[in-house]
Amino acid sequence: MNIFAYSTFTLSMGILLDFMIGDPKGWYHPVMGIGWLISKLEKWLRKLFSKTKIGERIAGIIMVMLVIGLSTLFPAIVLICCYKIHLIIGILVETFMCGTLLAAKSLKTESMKVAKSLEGYGLEAGRKAVSMIVGRDTENLSESGVIKATIETVAENTSDGVIAPMCFMALFGAVGGFFYKAINTMDSMVGYKNNSYCYFGTAAAIMDDIVNFIPARISALVMILSCPFCGLNIREAWRIFKRDRYQHASPNSAQTESVMAGALQVQLAGDAWYFGKKYKKPTIGDKIRSVEIKDIEKSNQLMYITTILTAILILSIKFLSYQGGLLLL
Repeated sequence: MNIFAYSTFTLSMGILLDFMIGDPKGWYHPVMGIGWLISKLEKWLRKLFSKTKIGERIAGIIMVMLVIGLSTLFPAIVLICCYKIHLIIGILVETFMCGTLLAAKSLKTESMKVAKSLEGYGLEAGRKAVSMIVGRDTENLSESGVIKATIETVAENTSDGVIAPMCFMALFGAVGGFFYKAINTMDSMVGYKNNSYCYFGTAAAIMDDIVNFIPARISALVMILSCPFCGLNIREAWRIFKRDRYQHASPNSAQTESVMAGALQVQLAGDAWYFGKKYKKPTIGDKIRSVEIKDIEKSNQLMYITTILTAILILSIKFLSYQGGLLLL
């Protein structure tokens, strides 16, 4: 059984599933399982290897291999079994997997909670809400800092949470999505440059940079093209993208953040606190105007249009490839 045979259909249905229901509370989510696996392996490998630079890097490499292997093998076995039982069962299970691996609706829901908290309950509520979706320290953020952090998260996760997994599922079905999520989840958990993870998390961070390299650029370019559909400034989006797309320690994160900053005509990024330590970071964009709470909603509109246009592009390419006999879809 070719478990990639129905990936065009299941990806299409998965995108619709994510748009309609997102990630309801109490439902299984693959990131939770991958996160549990990472935590268990980290504890085991840290005990097994010496706490030296080389020892921690070797442990980190082994963890990457094990997490990727197990996170792709398990869903592959599940899909093979489901498709062998019945075609419809396989399609339904793979559609469900594709839907859970995309995060457009949940990204909008969680980011809009920040906007509603700021508007309805004030700064402290906004800080608490944004702490649920960012990795930085939030207890001392100003209102504009909370808004910027939220917009940056929407911009970065347009690629990491939506477009990148979509690209991998387009190529390799739901199994490809799990492959990507395994790497991306590892980076979010151990890919830090602090004392705990500067060596152990090196392999995970490098792998994340590699797998996001092309999707981040696809996301940025489609995001620029999406600006007119949202009433945002396409010329500024293109100008700031060309100028500031490498204004980040990661080669990928500023790709979409620069587009978002230019489209909204605001300044993002800058210095931030992580684990009680201040990190000097360059700004992205020009401060043509100050950020406002309504910019969070605008960022989500741009994320959604970017997702729709990318889905149309990817599915069209898959269909044309199928028609031309280039790929077995």
